[in-house]
Amino acid sequence: MSVSPPTLSALCVVHNGEADLPECLASVAFADEIVVVLDRCTDRSKAIAEAAGAKIIEGAWPIEGPRRNTGLAACTCDYTLEIDADERVPSELAQEIRAALAQRPQGGVFIPFDNRIGGKPIRHGWGAYNGVGGKRCLFPSHTKSWGDERLHPPVKQLPEVAKLQAHMIHHVYRDLPHMYARLLRYAQLAGEDMVDRDAIPRPTKTIRRFFSRFWKSYVSRQGRKEGFYGVAMALYSALYPALSHLMALEIRARRRG
Repeated sequence: MSVSPPTLSALCVVHNGEADLPECLASVAFADEIVVVLDRCTDRSKAIAEAAGAKIIEGAWPIEGPRRNTGLAACTCDYTLEIDADERVPSELAQEIRAALAQRPQGGVFIPFDNRIGGKPIRHGWGAYNGVGGKRCLFPSHTKSWGDERLHPPVKQLPEVAKLQAHMIHHVYRDLPHMYARLLRYAQLAGEDMVDRDAIPRPTKTIRRFFSRFWKSYVSRQGRKEGFYGVAMALYSALYPALSHLMALEIRARRRG
C-alpha cells in the first residue's frame, strides 16, 4: 500500500508588500497550499495574493506574535514553511525541501540564508539584530508558536532535526536608507517593550554594548571584508541598543506625563 507524500503549506505574513510579494509567492508555487496573512494592507498585496491562488486572512495585529500565530493556525498541510515577503526559495532549495519532507522529519528543519543588501550577497558581519545565518522555518504544522513581545518575540518550537544545504535568498535591505529606517522602527518597538517590562538597562551596560556590538560585527564576524556595507552594519548593531535605551526613556517620560 503506497503512502501519500507529506503536504506543505507556505505561510507569508505581510504588511504592504506589493514590491516583494509577487516574486516571493512565485518562489513557493511548489507548495500544496499558500497562506497569506494581510496585516492592515492598503496596497495591492491582496490582489497579488489572490492571483497566486493563496488562502487569504485579513486583519489588524499591532504585535507580531499574534499575527504570525493566526497564519500558523490557518495552515492545513502536514508541514509549514514560514517565509517573509523579502525572502525567496530558489529551485535548488525547493527540491531539497521536498526531499527532506519525504523523510517526514519530526522536528524543525534549519534553512541557511543568503543575505543581501541592494541585491548584493553580503557574507560577513551579520548578527546583532540585523540579519541571521538561517532559521528553523520548516517544521511540522501546528508545532510552533510566537510570543507577545513587540520585537523579536520568543518562539516555541520543536528541536532541530535536519539542516539543508541550499540557501534561502533574503533581500534584507534595499539600500542604506532602508537599513536605518528599519533600525529606528525596531528601536522604537524595543523601547516600548523595555518600558512595558520595566527593564530599561543601566546606562553603563548600554555604553558597553555599543562598543562590543560594533566590534563583534566589524571584527569578530569580519564585516570589515564587506567595505562600506560592513561599516554600516556594524554601526547598526552598535546603535540598536543605544537608540532602544533612549527611546525607552522618552516613552517612559511621556507615559508618566
